[in-house]
Amino acid sequence: MHPTNALGSPAPRREGREKVTGAARYAAEHTPPGCAYAWPVPATVASGHVTAVDDTAAAALPGVIGVLTPFNAPRLGASEDPTLQVLQDLRVPHRGWYVALAVADTLEGARAAASEVRVTYASEPHDVTLRADHPDVYTPEEANGGHPGHREQGDPDTALSTAPVRVDCAYAVPPLHNHPMEPHAATADWDAGRHHLTVHDSSQGAGPVRAALASLFKLPEDDITVVSEHVGGGFGSKGTPRPHVVLAAMAARHYGRPVKFALPRGHLPATVGHRAPTLHRISLGARADGSLTALTHEVTTHTSRVREFVEQAAVPARVMYAVPDIRTTHRAVALDVPTPSWMRAPGEAPGMYALESAMDELADALGIDPIELRVRNEPVSEPDSGRPFSSRHLVECLREGAERFGWVNGRAPRHEGPYLIGAGMASATYPVLVAPSSARAHARPDGGYLVEINATDIGTGARTVLAQVAADALRVPVGRVAVAIGHTGLPAASLAGGSSGTASWGWAVHDACAALTARLESHRGPLPAEGLSASADTTQSAKQKSPYARHAFGAHFAEVAVDTVSGEVRVRRLLGVFAAGRILNPHTARSQFKGAMVMGIGMALTEHSTMDAEFGDFTESDLAAYHVPVHADVPDIETHWIDEHDKHLNPMGSKGIGEIGIVGTAAAIGNAVAHATGHRLRELPLTPDRVLTALHGSA
Repeated sequence: MHPTNALGSPAPRREGREKVTGAARYAAEHTPPGCAYAWPVPATVASGHVTAVDDTAAAALPGVIGVLTPFNAPRLGASEDPTLQVLQDLRVPHRGWYVALAVADTLEGARAAASEVRVTYASEPHDVTLRADHPDVYTPEEANGGHPGHREQGDPDTALSTAPVRVDCAYAVPPLHNHPMEPHAATADWDAGRHHLTVHDSSQGAGPVRAALASLFKLPEDDITVVSEHVGGGFGSKGTPRPHVVLAAMAARHYGRPVKFALPRGHLPATVGHRAPTLHRISLGARADGSLTALTHEVTTHTSRVREFVEQAAVPARVMYAVPDIRTTHRAVALDVPTPSWMRAPGEAPGMYALESAMDELADALGIDPIELRVRNEPVSEPDSGRPFSSRHLVECLREGAERFGWVNGRAPRHEGPYLIGAGMASATYPVLVAPSSARAHARPDGGYLVEINATDIGTGARTVLAQVAADALRVPVGRVAVAIGHTGLPAASLAGGSSGTASWGWAVHDACAALTARLESHRGPLPAEGLSASADTTQSAKQKSPYARHAFGAHFAEVAVDTVSGEVRVRRLLGVFAAGRILNPHTARSQFKGAMVMGIGMALTEHSTMDAEFGDFTESDLAAYHVPVHADVPDIETHWIDEHDKHLNPMGSKGIGEIGIVGTAAAIGNAVAHATGHRLRELPLTPDRVLTALHGSA
């Protein structure tokens, strides 16, 4: 028997009280003595270079310390990420690229100074428009995550041409933006000799931030401390170091004062990455019984001229269904746009929207229930690699979801006054990822335990679950375990991304606590005053390539009401059933599933950004124009999971759960709208204007 509140129990979130009372301090809430404030100056042209910067008026304002520009900024060292090479040259690769930084005694003073900086440009022609027939389109060697840009098996073109039933569909997903509650912020403070740097940063990984700063400022990593104790969300945008932390450290070193720099929300789309727009072309061929014979999925997306990032949206088609002849390829165009990056479930979220929408269209063409179509194409092994699945309970998720949702009886479209009611479903998947991490466990003479690991809790409940993992391995009540995270002085650990945190950190914590347990069992007498400790490093274990294909799976069901007068779509019911290994904490797991499904509602109905062709920037840059779901948009979401025992994962038997909830949600809603209206809308989001156009035709 495991102790009460150990692994698998709904232990309450440990930092909850601190957060709701305001005691939890975030990056911008650390104010060292003498702290100065910074405010950036973004470029107002989409391509070109800076010819002059006039900071005379800015420098004359009261309390202004100085203005950093490409002409006077300190030179930085090397960096693997060119987006961090800020104020290092005169080029302007896209609108919003930072060309100056004002520093003052107060935030208001810095903002006023930035508004007075006058920048002159030599503008050049720009191109920010993505289209499938762009003359500069190319096939990258790799897409994000190291996936091959192109994969092909068999002869899909011939198989498609001879298939008894075919669908050929084009879908579009617009640019989407990470808008965490806490904007990106950093407080940087050098010691008196400017030899040691301490940074409080809003980041998904303090370790990568320290490594980047060490290279940029030509310091040993031991001379830098990065703290990311509390982080108010990230959704991928804080997964890598961002320009704000570099500029804060640069200004603090240059002016000899601590500097605090929080990004204005309207700057996030141009500064911290975005989900790149994706254009999808999917063709499916099938026999009359629904068995797939061919599949092609071509994705066209944009990247920047600063750094290549290619959304791996064709990758899910490589693992989902049994199909003998298949081609999946990515095509990219380098444009004068900000560099795209990670956003919750990169690749899977847009890719599965397209694939699961096409599967629904194929089911309609065949006259087969969409659940049955998926069941008939269930593979015995991963189609792309041929490896056996470590576990795959997609069919069980589909069946249980259908029963809980009342799929058979609840699917018939119907009218309720001006509303059209319809239901839709879609499958979901997300890979199992794990990264090397290390941890230290310490037994105290008072009977308490301390677990130390440089993990980051971005709102997922990592502190709570890691305490449960430790308590389980130590065989003690979870209340006796304290957890220290979010500091580079702790044992090194991977960043919080790719739904890999708990699997990676938990493995190291488990091993450290198991080693400590063994040491305690062999110890005789009372513990020494300093206690006993044990450490673990999972580098060798985590890097071993598994002979199994490891993925989480799920099924989404949605019921929508479409207003024929206003064109508004309302989600009435949303249900998700997941197979994600062992659920370590039902409370935090349900929160993760639901939060991701809410993002899926936004992806389907409200969230989009427009790249303005004339000015070269995102027109929906803040929460006044970029519409995320609010309470009135979100129904009573149901989330469930099946008990899945997979011995090929990690000591806890867990899979990542942070991202699979968004995968498939938009497709289920889109399929429900198509079912309700009899019209297939293939471009997200499903806004009232598009719905009305489909219902009544263009004016």
